[in-house]
Amino acid sequence: MSYEILRFLHILGAMVLMGTGMGIAFFMLISHRRGDAGQIAHVAGIVVLADMLFTATAAVAQPITGYLLARHSGWPLTEGWLGLSLLLYLLVGAFWLPVVWMQMRMRDLALRASRQNAPLPPAYHRLFRLWFAFGVPAFTAMLGIIWLMLTRPAL
Repeated sequence: MSYEILRFLHILGAMVLMGTGMGIAFFMLISHRRGDAGQIAHVAGIVVLADMLFTATAAVAQPITGYLLARHSGWPLTEGWLGLSLLLYLLVGAFWLPVVWMQMRMRDLALRASRQNAPLPPAYHRLFRLWFAFGVPAFTAMLGIIWLMLTRPAL
């Protein structure tokens, strides 16, 4: 595979990860702020689906295209900026996996509340705060990875 195609696929994967992540965060936050359990359940269901279809696919493809790009370019994986990018990527994954579970749990809690015409339970609100807290370092790490990929600083 040519360098240009690998680079295109790698950049496309980064766009999908950032775009889907930002979209998911936006829609979850807006639906949460409205406080409507039925709407939250609906949005969270779409968010979980988007994470499975787009985020998971890109998350698997990124290290593959990244490895192939590094190999094609002659960069060792121990290169400073590349090694740091890999560590940040692992950090993102460590935050993302629990977030997917949280989104599924929040969806289920909101669906139950909606069906029972009850307020959102405290467990939902705790999960939302955790979900938000996990998103901040993951998003920051993704920005760091993109910066490292673009600038390739000597580290």
